[in-house]
Amino acid sequence: MLTETTKELGGWGNYPLVESLVVEPRNNKDLSESIGTPLIPRGLGRSYGDQALNDHKRVAICTHLNHFISFDEQTGVLELEAGVSLEEIITVFGPRGWLPMICPGTKWVTIGGAIANDIHGKAHHIDGSFVNCLLSFTILLADNSHVTASRTHNADLFWGTVGGLGLLGIITTARIRLRKIETTYFRQKAVKVNNLDEMLEAVEKYDKEYNYSVAWIDALAGSKRLGRGVLSLGNAAKLEDLPDALKKEPLKIHRQRSLLSVPLFLPDFTLNNFTVKVLNSVIGFVQNSSKKIVHYEKFFFPLDAIGNWNRGYGRRGFIQYQFVIPETDGRATLKTILEMIAKSGCTPFLNVFKKMGAGQGILSFPFKGYTLAIDFPVTSKLAQFTRELDEVVLKAGGRLYLGKDAMMTREGFQAMYPQYKEWLQIKAKYDPYNRFTSNISRRLGLEAS
Repeated sequence: MLTETTKELGGWGNYPLVESLVVEPRNNKDLSESIGTPLIPRGLGRSYGDQALNDHKRVAICTHLNHFISFDEQTGVLELEAGVSLEEIITVFGPRGWLPMICPGTKWVTIGGAIANDIHGKAHHIDGSFVNCLLSFTILLADNSHVTASRTHNADLFWGTVGGLGLLGIITTARIRLRKIETTYFRQKAVKVNNLDEMLEAVEKYDKEYNYSVAWIDALAGSKRLGRGVLSLGNAAKLEDLPDALKKEPLKIHRQRSLLSVPLFLPDFTLNNFTVKVLNSVIGFVQNSSKKIVHYEKFFFPLDAIGNWNRGYGRRGFIQYQFVIPETDGRATLKTILEMIAKSGCTPFLNVFKKMGAGQGILSFPFKGYTLAIDFPVTSKLAQFTRELDEVVLKAGGRLYLGKDAMMTREGFQAMYPQYKEWLQIKAKYDPYNRFTSNISRRLGLEAS
């Protein structure tokens, strides 16, 4: 019988924090038993906001359901339980010459979470989001039935679940396609830019030459230096690209957990404009001094080197505000937003800029345009400031990433995602009594009526 425990849970941003009734299913029998009272599935807790929180309701942590089922060496198709993490896939299949096709900024993401948030990475303009490597999945629905969904079978359920925040059921297994590799290393180039104009010009200049592209932006820089930063570019390294020392173990994987860790929540005063300016100088130097050949661990997951880095924001927590806007008039919109941030008094911490390709899905975030993700410590000013940012993003034809959002209003969501009505029809079909519910579903109105 499932044991239910009351625990305080938060997302990776530790905002908000709520008490939930936690169960940890270990097999299909446990999963079936968990159905009946309102619940939300949860993986490794790397969504930033309230996507996997359920205030005084049930949360099913599914990380024990993490077994590999089968792998085809010819096609790279892997069937696995949805509690398997990207880290586990890399550890097992990296030495065999395979990596996940889509990697976000952390490897501590389950396959269920990757589907529910339709994650993306540095190569979205080339590879798209996670759905592009997803072939099919099985999902436990509210009526306790296990259903298989793909692009051709139960297609509405497939597209409603991709980016659907776990609100249609519990993904139990999935079939995904891995990428064949010669090495676990990447060729890397750093381009220092002095302002926003140079940044956008550099992004376009190297767009076809490099598959992977991401930029750090100093959000506190103003005037003529507005938008200054470093654009990091990369391509998978072939065996012939490696120096002799690395050719001895070309498929090396990272076998250690984080060597550094933040052991406790830092005091709130440690993050202010002065410390962030110092940090930006350090980040700028490090990014601009990158090695030409770098291991996948540093290329994809630099922050994973610091355990519990989210504690650095203190107990107040933080949000990651990520938006995407169309390329049309994108330069002017980005300039407006960066100027607003610099003057807001809401200290921005990490600021990541990327170009995105075409999007898919109903509630999936990406579409062709520019995306900027900014970490803001939670303060009394932040809620009002994010409303002001929302208005600018919406006016530009943009939207926020639901997988990271913690503050958007229902009205803002419906304006940014007018296709929500189509998703609600799917919700009413497969979960008419809202067995699957969460804080974000209630906040944004993602529930059947």
